[in-house]
Amino acid sequence: MIATLNKFFAFCSAKHRRMFYESLLLGVLIAFCEVLKYPAINLILHGFSEKRMTGKLILFSFLLLLIGVLAEAAFRAKQAMLQCRAGYGECANKRIEIAEKLRFLPMGYFNRKSLGDISSVTTNTMEQLGDVATLVVMQTTQGLLNTALILLMLLLFDWRIGLIALTGVLLFALINARMQHENESLSKQKIANDTKLVENVLEYIQGISEVKSYGLSGESERKLKDSIAESARVMTELELASNRYVPLQNGVLKLTGLGILLVSLRFYLDGSMDLITAVLMMVMAFHVFAGLSSMGSYSALLRMVDLCVTRGQEILSLPSMEIGGEDYTPRTEDIELENIDFAYGSRKVIDGISLHIPSGTSAAFVGPSGSGKTTLCRLIARFWDVQRGAVRLDGKDVRDYSIDSLMENFSFVFQSVYLFHDTVANNIRFGKPDATMEEVIAAAKQACCHDFIMALPEGYDTVIGENGASLSGGERQRISIARAIMKDAPVIILDEATANVDPENEKELMEAIAALTKEKTVLMIAHRLKTVRDANCIFVLDRGRIAQRGTHEELLREDGIYRRFVEARSEALSWRV
Repeated sequence: MIATLNKFFAFCSAKHRRMFYESLLLGVLIAFCEVLKYPAINLILHGFSEKRMTGKLILFSFLLLLIGVLAEAAFRAKQAMLQCRAGYGECANKRIEIAEKLRFLPMGYFNRKSLGDISSVTTNTMEQLGDVATLVVMQTTQGLLNTALILLMLLLFDWRIGLIALTGVLLFALINARMQHENESLSKQKIANDTKLVENVLEYIQGISEVKSYGLSGESERKLKDSIAESARVMTELELASNRYVPLQNGVLKLTGLGILLVSLRFYLDGSMDLITAVLMMVMAFHVFAGLSSMGSYSALLRMVDLCVTRGQEILSLPSMEIGGEDYTPRTEDIELENIDFAYGSRKVIDGISLHIPSGTSAAFVGPSGSGKTTLCRLIARFWDVQRGAVRLDGKDVRDYSIDSLMENFSFVFQSVYLFHDTVANNIRFGKPDATMEEVIAAAKQACCHDFIMALPEGYDTVIGENGASLSGGERQRISIARAIMKDAPVIILDEATANVDPENEKELMEAIAALTKEKTVLMIAHRLKTVRDANCIFVLDRGRIAQRGTHEELLREDGIYRRFVEARSEALSWRV
């Protein structure tokens, strides 16, 4: 229990940890305020027994009670405010911290499983951290502090009563430890099921078109329903496991209170305790464990808190790419690769490639599927770090640039375009957040998308669906190109940018690409002959190596992969229906 509490506080930022500690201090003051009623009761009882009840005594006792009640109310209000600010503030900070961490992870980390993990941590886990965990930790910690304070007072007041109370607390602690042990495995199952449920929801939504087209909606829906049912089962077991122990804990505390009452009565009867003290002990017996009882109910969730913190720490401790480079603005866009290697796990994808792309020229990468084209371009932009050799921009290793200053030099147009659930203007402005509306429109015109944007219901203020669901593939591509034009980076990477474009959109898209790449250094990955034939240099990749390099005419004169590629495309184009 103590280890979990320390782990939670260590996970929090210094600012919010201080707020939590202030809240705990207020909890101690609240405990003192609650205890003030017992001296007041003691004074009244002594006044009655000694027949010296006076107005001053009554007034003093009343003021003591009033001070305790008012101070407790003020302290509780301040404590609640601190806990809310610290809990929800820490939740927000950790989400931002995780988002910042993700910026510097290798792109190889991101796959369907990792997206489920990330979604679960940033939603379920952080929500539990900001809401449930804060309440559990504060109630548990305050219950411990209050109980320790009251035990100390009882031991000082009458050591015999104090020992009885201590015995009850120890029995309570044993039952609580057993409950947390049983909850540990169930809490792990709950966290795992939360992640699996998010993964299955994402898979179901993202793959809904394929599911329908293959008539597998029943199977896909069954998988999702099974995840939901399993999550409900584990949650029920977790609740039932806690409910078995919480009544037992409370029963021990009630019996301990009853024991204090009976023993106090016995001590009075045998003359070892005066009547006033005995009555006071009997009154306290029903209230002394209130904080501990509350703590027992919340402590059932401590294992969940521990796992939430662990999951947050796991993402934040993932090995990042080295980001300690310097801000640097290159004078040229010369790109050089020197004997680079890269592998996904044990599968080598890039094997000893060296090449040079002069500034202001265009380079095309062609080759069979899986030959390493996309990986090579992403290594140049440092989506991953090479495992051997070096990638240089303007003669400087890309690892020596700060991430932000390196990314300023690249714009990307991918085969699969991602658009945000936002206005068309803001999607274009994503490449330059402070761009004026005039600049947005100018970029859209260059990308040949101004006309279809103006035909939308709200023009540039039209909110498009998530990932541009309300637009055609060609329209999404042209908005992506407008975004890249807006950024105006000196190096453009086109990754199969025209692969999924309808013939009627191809002319506009090629004009948009021409506007984007004018006077730029261009790296393109393409299967279409017309896209690559005008490149200054064509690199033919095969099994992670450069099998051929040269211009279109030079490669056609060689007997190799490129000529077979061109012949196959020409033969396909000669077919008529």
